[in-house]
Amino acid sequence: MSRATKYLIDGAVTFLVGLALKLFGGGVDVPWVTLPKVGVVVMVVGAVTVVAGLWELARGAAVRRN
Repeated sequence: MSRATKYLIDGAVTFLVGLALKLFGGGVDVPWVTLPKVGVVVMVVGAVTVVAGLWELARGAAVRRN
């Protein structure tokens, strides 16, 4: 499995975990954080990881083309 594929899978899973926290974590009381806000942060991290995977795919395609 290539590095780009790992980034894409990791980013997608991270994004989905963040989405689940955002949607379903509102009723859970945690003393120091609010889970929906943590979910948004985790979603952003997942999205950045997916973008990194897409970047790696594009770079790999450009290297193979040359």
